[in-house]
Amino acid sequence: MRNSIRNLFAAAAIAAVATPLIGGGLFVLLGNPEASPEALAKKAVLTLKLAGCHEPEKATIVGTAIGDSGGRRTSIPLKIVPLSTPGMYAVTQQWPSEGRWALQFVGRHDSRVTTTVVAAGPGGIDRQTAKSNMAEPSEADITALLTSDSAGRLAKK
Repeated sequence: MRNSIRNLFAAAAIAAVATPLIGGGLFVLLGNPEASPEALAKKAVLTLKLAGCHEPEKATIVGTAIGDSGGRRTSIPLKIVPLSTPGMYAVTQQWPSEGRWALQFVGRHDSRVTTTVVAAGPGGIDRQTAKSNMAEPSEADITALLTSDSAGRLAKK
């Protein structure tokens, strides 16, 4: 009986310590604008949803389109439009229609940082290439997207 109580107490203590670590994350989720009449009305090519932290609507998000044009790296700040659902945003195409592009989205809330990158081109946005990270953006992730088969396929359409 004493061992059962001790094991139960140990499990409760572990759960109490682990819950804030799991529950405090922040994530940028990519969505399809066709699922949102509001996003479609704004001519969005992508929707974003901040999720995971206790108040994701209080987080900030910035986006950048990063491309290689003639062997030169180009960065274009993206305007991200808030939608009526708190923590949800629309992104319109603001980068040139030709070439290979990586879209980078960085969400911040207090000390939490999350990054999501995805390949884009004239053929659309390849959500299958999306990569998320709970840290600052990685140059290696951007370079991988710009040189991937997916980015080349999107650039040719």
